Amino acid sequence: METNLANQRILLTGGNGFLGVAVAAQLRARGATDIVVPRSAEHDLTDAAATRALFQASKPDLVVHLAAKVGGIGANRKHPGTFFRDNMAMGLNVLEEARRAKTPKVVIAGTICAYPKFAPVPFREDDLWNGYPEETNAPYGIAKKALLVMAQAYRQEFGSNFVMVFPVNLYGPNDNFDLEDSHVIPAMIRKFVEASLRGDSSVDLWGDGSPTREFLYVDDAALGIALAAQHYDDPDPVNLGAGFEIAMKTLAEKVAAATGYKGALRWDANRPNGQPRRMLDVSRAKERFGFSSTTSLDAGLAKTIAWYREHRRALLDREAAKASSSTSTSSH
Repeated sequence: METNLANQRILLTGGNGFLGVAVAAQLRARGATDIVVPRSAEHDLTDAAATRALFQASKPDLVVHLAAKVGGIGANRKHPGTFFRDNMAMGLNVLEEARRAKTPKVVIAGTICAYPKFAPVPFREDDLWNGYPEETNAPYGIAKKALLVMAQAYRQEFGSNFVMVFPVNLYGPNDNFDLEDSHVIPAMIRKFVEASLRGDSSVDLWGDGSPTREFLYVDDAALGIALAAQHYDDPDPVNLGAGFEIAMKTLAEKVAAATGYKGALRWDANRPNGQPRRMLDVSRAKERFGFSSTTSLDAGLAKTIAWYREHRRALLDREAAKASSSTSTSSH
């Protein structure tokens, strides 16, 4: 059954974030006019009472749950307990309150980190349970995968129309470029742009360059989520991806060339590689609700690099202010 977005009050958790901004734009492009975007400072989704109050105030017809605690390998290794706790709590509270409020539909964003470390490539949705996730991001991935179990169990017991999509690694404008917790593409872009400006002869990168990844441009991911909101009502999980894989070494060379960096790339094999290979089977999304990625990696990188260059000074100033505030607080 098709959902007419023009008739829906939509609660978009995480709507101010990297993916959320793009999803809001896609929903509006498909007729949505009433989108509620809660701010985390005002509505703590890890708190059950705060989540209940949000549902009581917003009374949504459709929930798109994107809110998540995310980061790259370094952040996942540093805060595994926080990543598990916060993602599990947010999902539990949102789905439970949607059930209580009899919300007609909820679309939940999962993660490729939920897949087993050695899942056959390309990753098919039926392989989600055939092994343990890669260790560095397993707590995050398992917390998200548990929401699939919850969504399917609530559908079975309560008739809840909860659907779940699993996006691959995302990138694009408005991404997080802070090297403390950014993902690989924004981290590479920042490293190469800054190294070029300083005239550095080399750039250090994590791992040995052998792992492969698949990347989905953020606007394409947002389109897939919007299409699922409109057209998908089944219990089966659905991958959202671009259907290709690229080795980290090749990616680094591609990003370096696109940023104009001419120096050497030095791989630190003492740093973790993460999952050996990642690539999704994307046939189910096309079959179930007509989604296909349309943005090539080269085109997406060009747009992302241009965005970083344009916003670079503001991003650096914001990080400096944050660091200064943290130093000031810790000294008292």
